Amino acid sequence: MWSRCARSTTITNKKNQEKKVNFSSSVPFPGEPSEPCMKTPVPGPNTKKLLSELSKLQQAGSTQIFVNYDKSIGNYIVDADDNVYLDAFTQISSIPLGYNHPDLLKLFEDEHNLKSLINRPALGVFPGDDWPSKLCNIVSLVAPKGLDHINTMMCGACANENAYKHAFMAYRRKMRGNDNFSVEEQTSCGLNSPPGSPRLAIMSFLHAFHGRTMGTLSTTRSKYIQKIDIPAFDWPAAPFPAYKYPLEENEACNKEEDSKCLAVVEDLMEKWTKKDIPVAGVIVEPVQSEGGDNHASADFFKQLQNICKKNNAAFILDEVQTGGGPTGKFWCHEYFDLETPPDIVTFSKKLQLGGYFFTEDMKPQQPYRTFNTWMGDPSKVIMLESILNIIKRDDLLQLVRDTGDYMKCQLGELEKEFCPLVHSTRGRGTFLAITAQTPEIRDDIINRLRTKGVISGGSHPQTLRLRTSLTFTKKHADIFLDKLREVLKEIKK
Repeated sequence: MWSRCARSTTITNKKNQEKKVNFSSSVPFPGEPSEPCMKTPVPGPNTKKLLSELSKLQQAGSTQIFVNYDKSIGNYIVDADDNVYLDAFTQISSIPLGYNHPDLLKLFEDEHNLKSLINRPALGVFPGDDWPSKLCNIVSLVAPKGLDHINTMMCGACANENAYKHAFMAYRRKMRGNDNFSVEEQTSCGLNSPPGSPRLAIMSFLHAFHGRTMGTLSTTRSKYIQKIDIPAFDWPAAPFPAYKYPLEENEACNKEEDSKCLAVVEDLMEKWTKKDIPVAGVIVEPVQSEGGDNHASADFFKQLQNICKKNNAAFILDEVQTGGGPTGKFWCHEYFDLETPPDIVTFSKKLQLGGYFFTEDMKPQQPYRTFNTWMGDPSKVIMLESILNIIKRDDLLQLVRDTGDYMKCQLGELEKEFCPLVHSTRGRGTFLAITAQTPEIRDDIINRLRTKGVISGGSHPQTLRLRTSLTFTKKHADIFLDKLREVLKEIKK
């Protein structure tokens, strides 16, 4: 069993350096369960009935449980059969503060906020008179350094899709020297032909996930089921570093892996230029999430940015999953100490709506070039403002770092005990992962955890990943670790 009620603990790493870890008690969830409570098998009878009803309406093969969101609270969700689960996956990393946070429940008691919810505007043409001040507030609170411009969208995929458009427009403006479009350009684009519709590319990485819209699918490289039967652009994919763990024991080979991957990036830049489809932008996740929680070094990202600069390609960081604090910093790329800001940083999930921050160079010069009816949602920005204030008030990024340090250390101990069933513990903050011996064992771990009242997630090919809320404490970590140890002992037998 893990120690239960400690307010602090001491973690000792392999170099015998001690680090004091303090855990916050300021996160208020009156009525939060003390532990999971399972009343039926999983799935239970009500869940099976609902699944049958849903299956008549749509393909529901991805549905795992039906949640009673009225009863769910804090880091626990309650299903249609009244089973209570500790949620360490949080709607694929999109719940920042847990369920039914008391401060958020009060937001729409305010009449102005309620009217912002009801009267949803077409923000590109009819924004509310408070919209500029709200965007200025968001920029001042969380904009990545050097990125003073923002566009809001509906989701992560449309954020990335429109980020690509910004990259293409900026590239053509540089090549043309201006945005004085010729008659030939204006007419040929209607026929999907050059020069108005130029042959340009966005480079991504093998195992990447950037969305499921038409453009983003051409940069998504994780699972075949996401792409099959869908036409795609002729865009290059470079290998992403595949590190050996533990990192401190494999520095030399991991550095060589960086060099190999970066050499391929440069080679692909040259090949696509020769094909007359120059790369106008490179998109990369700070941590490849759907692709297996794959990490790369700060040096890798610095050199990648330099390659982009050399080739006039926009450097786009997809922080849809990593943005909002789960790694212990608001933006994961803050760990990389980049020499200059990225050109575009996309976001969604924990930030409640989609969008992207960008530099002056990436700003379109004409109206309607990036546009849709809603261009985001004011009610979600109201929620985001409150969430950001709570993160600051409750020092939640520090809580994430402290809880994450503790969990990572304990996962490392489980790895030693149950190797080779699990190995390669990695991550920052509570954005953590561990690799199972086979995909089948990973799936077995996830399923057994669910029957014991713990929701976790998997990613390609055999990764068990954690995506907790920012209010996940050592108390919650201990429950997860206990259940995981029970499961590993069962499988080992």
